Formats: sequence, structure tokens, C-alpha cells
Amino acid sequence: MKTAEITEYGQHTLNEILSQPQCWSTCLAKLASSEELSAAQRLARPEVEWIFVGCGTSYYLALAAAASFNSFKLAARAVPASDLLMYPSLTLQSGRDYLPVVISRSGRTSEAVRTAQMLEKQFDLRTIGITCASGQPLEPACTVTLKLLDADELSTVMTRSFTSMLLALQYLGATVSGNAAFRDALMALPAQVEPLLQDIPHRLRLFVESRRFSDFVFLAQGPLFGIASECMLKVTESSCSYAQVFHSLEFRHGPKSIASPDMLITFLLSETSYEAEVEVLEEMKALGASTMVIANRLESRAQLASDFAIELGLKTPEQARVAAYAIWGQLYGVYYGLKKGLNPDSPKNLTRVVELKPAISS
Repeated sequence: MKTAEITEYGQHTLNEILSQPQCWSTCLAKLASSEELSAAQRLARPEVEWIFVGCGTSYYLALAAAASFNSFKLAARAVPASDLLMYPSLTLQSGRDYLPVVISRSGRTSEAVRTAQMLEKQFDLRTIGITCASGQPLEPACTVTLKLLDADELSTVMTRSFTSMLLALQYLGATVSGNAAFRDALMALPAQVEPLLQDIPHRLRLFVESRRFSDFVFLAQGPLFGIASECMLKVTESSCSYAQVFHSLEFRHGPKSIASPDMLITFLLSETSYEAEVEVLEEMKALGASTMVIANRLESRAQLASDFAIELGLKTPEQARVAAYAIWGQLYGVYYGLKKGLNPDSPKNLTRVVELKPAISS
């Protein structure tokens, strides 16, 4: 899709989505040579448990980052900042060694900043912050802060900041674990994704224009579940539509009762559990649901069960390509918002930063 085709509504968000490959290259190059990356690496200790903390999109980013770290054999989990603030004992236990990573695009998100302050002062834990802004409250609250200033956005919702910070955390995990091949794969990803933005956005917009849905569901397993969660949120935010997310095989256990032609079910198909997920896809199609599929490789069964399909064809390993799946949920949300006459740059009821009064005690 060319810039000339972009309407006034949503132009910032669309430009930011389409700029992602270039943004990834810039951010990773700067991160790789930064003192902050070296400082974050020095905080890593044998047997430490990584705790990824965020709110909203940043929490879904935390889920995806934790999955990658676990694949590096670095114990990790994701926790919403509000849960850590209000129920710290459910996450932090005596005698355990933790390394929290606090995520906030603006560096001003109240729960994120308060969580970092609590962890540093009350629990005497050194923390790593990651943000797309400089000189904001998160930075002095953390021991080390990774700053991806090129990934910041004008629009309200997070798009390139989500994927760029995810790639940065994956790069950190690969560095800590000594996985040079994975770092190389991340560096190669932008050039592989760039050509996909020449044709797929136009085809996707035509699909959006041709169909109207009352509900949306996103399904994924394993490393793609955090990405599916973020795609769900982007459709909710950018188009004021009702969307849900489930693990693919869990959708059979009750939620499939809502499958219908008026619902678009989007499958983010993995390689590891591809066959099992395609069975769910075929089952939902047989129940009458409308379906969209995003996969790295599509064979005939998945294509036949799809109303719209995106084949990525990337050469990078499965875990290293998860950020590329987010683009299409981001675009769908913007296009559907424009179809409804909305402005995805400034969605209803949302602000760019959630800053709260000092009502949550740490």
C-alpha cells in the first residue's frame, strides 16, 4: 500500500505500521552497540527468574518476551503490573532470585513506574526498564533502561513500539544465552518482512471492505499467544469492535458455541502445533465461522478452510519471526476502524498514556 492511498483518518497509525521493518533495523542496530545492553546483560545471573511486567499492550509484549526467554532456557514469566503491585506475594517468594523487566512505551505509565519503584526499594531487586522515550519517570526508577527512541509513535495505540520492544527483548535474551544464530536471525527479519508490505496490505483492505462482522476472535498457541492477544487488542482499540482471544485448542472447550458467519476467527498458525491447529480451523469452518489465517507456510487444507489467508514465507526460526505476525492484526484493526468511519489515530475513550492518581499503594 502506497502512502498516497492513506486517508487523513488513521494516517499516523498506518504509516507507523508500515514503517516497522525499517524501524526494527534501526532499533536493533543501535541496541546491539549500546552500553545499556551490556549493562542489562551484566544484571543477568545464573538461575535467575526473569519477570516481564507491563500493562495492556505492554503486558501482551511481556507474554511474548517470556515465551522467547523460556525457549532460550532462561526461566521467565509475564505478570500484569497491577497484579504485582496489589498481590506481590503471588509473584515474589522468599529465597528466589528475580530479574524484573518493566515495559512502558511512554515511560510514564503509572502502574509500571510504581512497580519498578516498589521492586527496587521494597524488595531490593535490580530492574531493567524498556521504553521508547527519554527522561521519563521509568528511567530513574530502574537500574538499567533500554531506550528505543526511534520506535515511538504519534498515534494513541502501540504498533511499531510493540514489535520493536519485543525484538529488543528477544535480542537481549539471545545475548544473555549466547545464542548468536538467533541474534543474526533477528537482524535478518526486517529485510524478509519488507516485501510482504507491498501486496498484502492492499489485499487485506479489500477483504475488510467486502465483509462486515459483529465479533472477532484470535486464536494461537505457544509463542504466538501473546501476539494473538495483541492483535485482539488492536482490533478492539482501533475499530471499537468486540474481540476475544483464546488458545487455539481451548476454543473447542466451550467458546466454539459462538462460532457463526458473523464472527471472524483469525488463526495464527505455528509450526510446532500446525497439524492440531489446522484441525481446529477446519472444525470452525465446518461450524459456519468466517476464518482468516496467518501462517509462515500454508498447505492446501489451511487454504481451503480460509476466507482470507496470509503466507509469510520467512526463513527465520519460529521464535524469531513472531513479531511479523502482529502486523496483520494491527492493519486489520485500522482498516476496520476506517470502514466504520472512525479515526484509529485517536480511538474513543483512550489516551496515549495511562497516568493514575496516587490511589494504588505500593
